Amino acid sequence: MGSDWPARLRAAALPHAAPSSDFDLDPDLSPAVGKLQPAAVLLAVFLRGEGADLLLTKRSSALRHHPGQIALPGGRIDAEDSGPEGAALREAREEVGLPPELVEIIGRLPHHRTVTGYDVCPVLGIVRAGFTPVPEPSEVEEAFFVPFDAVLDPARFSIQSRRWRGRRRRYYTVPHGPYYIWGATARILKQLSERVSE
Repeated sequence: MGSDWPARLRAAALPHAAPSSDFDLDPDLSPAVGKLQPAAVLLAVFLRGEGADLLLTKRSSALRHHPGQIALPGGRIDAEDSGPEGAALREAREEVGLPPELVEIIGRLPHHRTVTGYDVCPVLGIVRAGFTPVPEPSEVEEAFFVPFDAVLDPARFSIQSRRWRGRRRRYYTVPHGPYYIWGATARILKQLSERVSE
């Protein structure tokens, strides 16, 4: 996509799609839940000449929810946050040390509803400056970059399944090298892949 990344990402952030869900592939398994907890994640796209990289994290194995999984920086939206954008930037700073002033927010993607009861707003941002992640050990085991076009290539997505509460639940994956990207993170990336390709 080369230098066309910013324009394509801005177009992808236009609000013209329904929310996604961890149960997109198995809607009959979707549990009845009460009010979902608002949360936000940051898709931080680092422009590198003609290419781009995406910042991802490997969650600490000591965490209660999703230990050791590949994730986007993010978390719940606190009362003092200035909406999803403020929460996503705060969490990225806390988890990997990304200064908010380096991020140009260009929009949001459709919300994603998770099996753990969160209503996640993916926030899309562009970073044009150099940056070295510094993981917060209590939350992040590793922070790393992957080529953006690799995790947005429709051919790299697959559907796998596992047992969940006595039944088999399917989910999207988009592995890259040693990193097994699946679940909510893969679903958000798939939604972005579809929108970038439009």
